[in-house]
Amino acid sequence: MAATGEELYKQREQRFNDIVALKRPDRVPIVPHVIHYFATKWQGISNRQAGFDHQAHYDAIRDATVEFGWDFTPTNGMFAADGYAALGTTQLRWPGGDLPDDASFQFVEDEYLKADEYDEFLSDPNGFTLTKIFPRIAGNLQGFAQVPIPPLFWMANTYYLMNVGGALLAAPPIRSALESLLAMSDAVAGYFAADAANAQEMAALGYPRTWGAPVIPAFDVVSDMFRSLRGSTLDMYRHPEQLLATIDLVQEAQIGLAKMVMQITGNPRVFIPMHRGAGGFMSDEQFEKFYWPTFKGLVLAIIEAGGVPNPLFEGDYTPRLKYLAEFPPGKVAGHFDKIDRVKFKEVLGDKMCFWGNVPVSLLCTGTPRQVKDDVKELIDLFGDTGTLMLDSGLGVPDEARPENLHALREAAEEYGVF
Repeated sequence: MAATGEELYKQREQRFNDIVALKRPDRVPIVPHVIHYFATKWQGISNRQAGFDHQAHYDAIRDATVEFGWDFTPTNGMFAADGYAALGTTQLRWPGGDLPDDASFQFVEDEYLKADEYDEFLSDPNGFTLTKIFPRIAGNLQGFAQVPIPPLFWMANTYYLMNVGGALLAAPPIRSALESLLAMSDAVAGYFAADAANAQEMAALGYPRTWGAPVIPAFDVVSDMFRSLRGSTLDMYRHPEQLLATIDLVQEAQIGLAKMVMQITGNPRVFIPMHRGAGGFMSDEQFEKFYWPTFKGLVLAIIEAGGVPNPLFEGDYTPRLKYLAEFPPGKVAGHFDKIDRVKFKEVLGDKMCFWGNVPVSLLCTGTPRQVKDDVKELIDLFGDTGTLMLDSGLGVPDEARPENLHALREAAEEYGVF
C-alpha cells in the first residue's frame, strides 16, 4: 500500500532531521535548497511573467518537485516583481522592469550609507533609514527625504501626533511615498497568498519546504545593503570601530528577526545566506574580528531558540573549517558551494552534515554521466556515515539541464540506498 502524503511528509522531515543530527538514514535524499527561475523556464514561462504571476510560478515549482524526484520542495527565492515596481526600487533590477523579460534579477550594490554618515546612522538608525536610505534604494520613496521629519518622540502625545504628524502625512511627497508603500504591501499580500497555498498543497502531497525565511549575517547586511564590498573592505582599515559598532547594532536586529520568522512561518529551518565570509574575501585575522563573532552568535541564537540554522556557505569555505568546528555537533544544516570534500570530512565529519556541492556548472553544462559520477563520489565519501543531502552548490540553477536533474535523482536511487 502506497504511503499517504502525510506519511511521506513525516518520513522526509525525519530523514532530514536524522541527517542533521548525524544519524545514518535509510537513503540519501535530494533536498534542493532554493529555486529562482528554473521551473518556470522549464515550462516555457518568461522570467518577467514568473515575477508577476505568482500562482503560475508556484505551480511550476510544484510540477518540478514531482517531476525531478526531490524530497523537499525548494523555497522560492524570487519575490513579487509588482512589489519592486510599486517601490520604484533602484537597489534591484528585475526582468520586466529595466531588464529584458528573460534576464535574471540583479542586485545593485552601492554605498547607501556613506562613510562619513556612520555616526549619524548610529545615533538614530530608524530615522536615518527612513529619511536617507529608503529614498536612496527606492525612487518612489523620495518623499521621505523631501520633507523634514522630526524624531518620533516629539509626537509622543496627542497634540503633536495630530498637529505635527497630521501635517507631515498631508504633505504631498510623504503621502505619495506612503501610497507606494501600500501598493507594495498589496503586491506582497498576493505573493504570500500564493506562497501559503503552495506550502499547503505541497505538504498534502508529502513534500516539506526546505526553509521558512532568510536571515542575513550582520557583516553581510552592512556590506551588501549599506556600504558595498568596496566600502566595507576599506572600512576594516579606515573606520574599524564604526564598522564594528554598526555590525553589533545589526546583529541584535538579525537575532530578533530569526526568532520572529520561525514563529511566523512555523518552519524551524532558518536560511542564512553568506556572501563575504568565504576564503579570499578577508584574512583570518579580519574574519575573526569582523565576521565570525556575530555569525557564530546568530547560529547559536537560532539553535537556542529551537531552530535549525541553515547557512549557505557561498564560495570556498575550506579555509574556514577550523572555525565551523566550534559549532555544537548535530545542530547545523550546513549547505556548501565549494569545499574540499575530503578535508571537510576530516575536520567536520563527526560534527556537521554535508549538504549540496554538486557543481552548478556540471548541472548546467555537463552530461548526465558526469552528474552521476559526481554524485557517486559524494555518496562513496559519506556512505559510511550517511550524513549527506544532495543538491547543487547553490540550489536549482536557472540554466540546469532537465536531463541532468533526472540524472541526479537516478544516481541517488542507484547509489544512495543503505
